[in-house]
Amino acid sequence: MARKSQENPKLEMTPMIDVVFELLIFFVVTIKQEDIFSKLNANRPAPASSSSNSNESDTTVTIEVGRGRDANGLLVYNKRPVRLSELDQNLREVARTSKKTPIIIKCAEDSPHKALVDALDVCYRNQLFSVSIFTL
Repeated sequence: MARKSQENPKLEMTPMIDVVFELLIFFVVTIKQEDIFSKLNANRPAPASSSSNSNESDTTVTIEVGRGRDANGLLVYNKRPVRLSELDQNLREVARTSKKTPIIIKCAEDSPHKALVDALDVCYRNQLFSVSIFTL
């Protein structure tokens, strides 16, 4: 039997495109996503001993953010209601003594977001970076 010779063989592209798309879908589905939360730098405070607990309460600054009458919310600095400008002055004095002073911000559930951001901005402006945020 004689073979028919083809002078110009044709290459079919449709099956190749199908295989490329299947490989692309396979790699997209099986790729492992990088866990962003595992790379966040969050340091938890070490458990305090009973002897140093009384000393820490004197040096720790507490800021409470609650719901106020206006959109800015209510700021309480060490159990004393303050305005944002007063909070800035108080934290400036704290920053003069020690930049490593722990700041605890306690935020109420219904407090406005702006008040929390303002408190964080004041801490950042005064270069106080040891900040912990809790909800009430």
